[in-house]
Amino acid sequence: MTATWFTLTFALAAPFWALMILLPGWSWTIRIIRSPLIVLPVLVIYAVLVLPALGAVLPVVTSPTLTGVRDLFGTDVGAAAAWAHLIGFDLFVGRWAWLDSRDRAVPALVMAPVLVATILLGPLGLAGYLVLRTRWAHPSGAAAAPTPRSVG
Repeated sequence: MTATWFTLTFALAAPFWALMILLPGWSWTIRIIRSPLIVLPVLVIYAVLVLPALGAVLPVVTSPTLTGVRDLFGTDVGAAAAWAHLIGFDLFVGRWAWLDSRDRAVPALVMAPVLVATILLGPLGLAGYLVLRTRWAHPSGAAAAPTPRSVG
């Protein structure tokens, strides 16, 4: 059953990635991707995998050691849960980057490789987008740090 959850995890996330990468201009894409609930199916899989194993997971995450994490991930349930964790967070980050890029009018052809990098190498895709987004100003000027008000 764990193998099924593992396989289902990316299958549930893939349509949202496809919308952002392949159909970024479709009116339904923005409607769908605007909802943070797109990550919910993957988070449910994570909960299904982790909650029954909470007794084994909690000691590892509350007092992590390299050996403990390696041993946890070395199990089928641990690996499948880690995969769901990665897929869920990568999708959430990709969603944020995609929405932010639309606000900044970053071209879809520029964003496509960033989103692919986020799917495959999560933090490197995010780092790439954080660098890239500095080239496109936010239309409201919200990207600039607020200046503190002086008193008196």
